[in-house]
Amino acid sequence: MTDSENVDKTLTDGASGGLKKSKKKQKRENAWRPEGPRDPFAMLDSLPEKEQQEIQKALHLFSLGTSLPKTLQQAKKHTYRFWDTQPVPRLDDHITTHGPLEEADVIQNEPHLLPLGFSWDALDLSRSSVLTELCHLLNENYTEDDDNTMRFDFSPEYLLWALQPPNWLHQWNLGVRVDTNKKLVGFVAAVPADVRIYETKKRLVQVKFLCVHKKLRLKRMTPVLIRELKRRVNQQGLCQAVYTAGTVLPTPISSCSQWHRPLNPRKLMELNFPGLKQNMDLRRAQKFNRLPEVTKIKGLRPMTKEDASGIHSLLERNICNFHLSPLLSPQEVEHWFLPKENVNDTYVVEADDGTLSDLVSFYSVSSRVLNHPVHGGLRAACLLYVVCTATGVAELMQDTLVLAKSKGFDVFCALDVMDSVSFLEKLKFTISNKSVHYYLYNWMCPLMSPDKIGLVLPN
Repeated sequence: MTDSENVDKTLTDGASGGLKKSKKKQKRENAWRPEGPRDPFAMLDSLPEKEQQEIQKALHLFSLGTSLPKTLQQAKKHTYRFWDTQPVPRLDDHITTHGPLEEADVIQNEPHLLPLGFSWDALDLSRSSVLTELCHLLNENYTEDDDNTMRFDFSPEYLLWALQPPNWLHQWNLGVRVDTNKKLVGFVAAVPADVRIYETKKRLVQVKFLCVHKKLRLKRMTPVLIRELKRRVNQQGLCQAVYTAGTVLPTPISSCSQWHRPLNPRKLMELNFPGLKQNMDLRRAQKFNRLPEVTKIKGLRPMTKEDASGIHSLLERNICNFHLSPLLSPQEVEHWFLPKENVNDTYVVEADDGTLSDLVSFYSVSSRVLNHPVHGGLRAACLLYVVCTATGVAELMQDTLVLAKSKGFDVFCALDVMDSVSFLEKLKFTISNKSVHYYLYNWMCPLMSPDKIGLVLPN
């Protein structure tokens, strides 16, 4: 008898030595079971969340051996089967020139082929049911902590803000569905953007939310998603892209560190959040991270729609300080900076003469805490942009922390980009073990230090 036959016999006989159940009892127990093979997605979803978490944690640990490198040293030992075929610099390249790595080629009319049983779908995010599907896919599969205790909890409002700036295109919200049940199992998006790369002004796309369902990652759908998105972008005459990742790919133009500033030390300590200083009890942590009750800067107020032109002027004067920075239209300024409830906040400093002298903006990222006896979620404020012409950066950020805490955020996050180094340690931010790497697709240029990055991608 073969091993598979032994397994089948064990499953049918039961663990008690082969005692057969009565036909009536067996029929009663099987009454709920559908005919044919069971859907593994449905089987997993039917389990209690604690059991789902244990299974996902085991899968996560099992997959660590083949995960992408997170440091340059690891990357140099890694073989990139897909990226070695793409127009991106190699890890050992020393680049001193500027320009594209390949010229525009003939664009195929037909979409790239997916594995059998899957189909492309340009997601119509104006339909609430489709937007809900996308939220579910990203919240369950986009990324998670190494110990699988927290997952992102993107809201529909946040995704519309991130994916629908002026001139966005429906066909660039690229989804993959299962043919049989139309389940959404893959996604990647691009949004149009103008950026300044050193002295070159370039129209390109920002690539966002590349996500494949956990159970399908061995089918190598990610390369097909990227190729198909590239084809659709090329059809609009664009050949370059900017994107970020927490892993090292060929080849980062800059690698930036993530920093955290506790706003709710008690909650962060109860969640074992890594942004707290080690060997510090709750009382010391609360004292160390205490903030003033009110802001100090005169003229600091929330942005209004009428401020868009003034902010546009501030940003235009500021971009010359960086090697990579956004070139925003007045309409894009309004989209990215005008405050939206539970999505983003922007504050300006208005001088006595009515002009705007300073700007700070941050966006909201919520996470779902899994199986904690007290806490169900975590709210992080993430720095988007800061410009100071009359106020010190540290003073403006101190008031920003006060405002974020008053809005119920638990932690404030920032990258060491722009002028952040001048305030991070002073305002008691702590560096994390995570990095954000910046990439350009089909464009070569010299490397940039983090303080020369003036672009943050809400992702």
